[in-house]
Amino acid sequence: MLKLLVTLLLVGLASGYHISRVVNGEDAVPYSWPWQISLQYESNGTFYHTCGGSLIAPDWVLTAAHCINKLRTYQVVLGEYDRSVKEGEEQVIPVNSDGLFVHEKWNSNCVACGNDIALVKLSQSAQLNDKVQLANLPEAGAILPNEAPAYITGWGRLYTGGPLPDILQQALLPVVDYEHCSKWDWWGFSVKKTMVCAGGDTRSGCNGDSGGPLNYQADDGSWQVHGVTSFVSSLGCNTLKKPTVFTRVSAFNDWIEKIIAEN
Repeated sequence: MLKLLVTLLLVGLASGYHISRVVNGEDAVPYSWPWQISLQYESNGTFYHTCGGSLIAPDWVLTAAHCINKLRTYQVVLGEYDRSVKEGEEQVIPVNSDGLFVHEKWNSNCVACGNDIALVKLSQSAQLNDKVQLANLPEAGAILPNEAPAYITGWGRLYTGGPLPDILQQALLPVVDYEHCSKWDWWGFSVKKTMVCAGGDTRSGCNGDSGGPLNYQADDGSWQVHGVTSFVSSLGCNTLKKPTVFTRVSAFNDWIEKIIAEN
């Protein structure tokens, strides 16, 4: 775990970005985000949390490309809330090496180039219940308005350089539209129209939140996953005028459908 975090930190510092826990969030209501998963990798026989993700089909998880290293062995834990105890609701499902699909245009040396999105096929289907449910995805091209109330969820660091929490965290991150987020003293050219900015200097994502959802409640009351947590500033997770940046899911509907249909 430490080796991975150090690697991500070095990548972030070198590029001006810090690969993205929830800063200044709160404990989520147990199982209130039933599509949230913990992506875990194996090291010396033990699995460690590395990223979040969203269950979008019984055997498919949506996460970030930078979360995936095809040389590692992964498992996905669904129905997770408090990582420090076995609560009986968890479903632990292995991932086969051929079940990792990273966007073909992802460049690990250029997180700001975009395409930070990946799909993970589970080796068996999740058992859906009141603790484990599928995420809804927005319509293709859907864009949230400025200050739309969205929520980040995850087990990422509580503050820059801080500890990972045991209990799933949530935080309200109002959307920052492209017009504002792309200003020269904000993210400038680093943010693309295929991304979503949200939050600001008080609440943000941080290391360990990567790949997890940006959740927004639609007019019909359903929750949709509009973003995949991608990066924050290398100056700190919650930095003024550097909102958390997410991959905009609605820019990749066709890619998601294509990968699932072909596999």
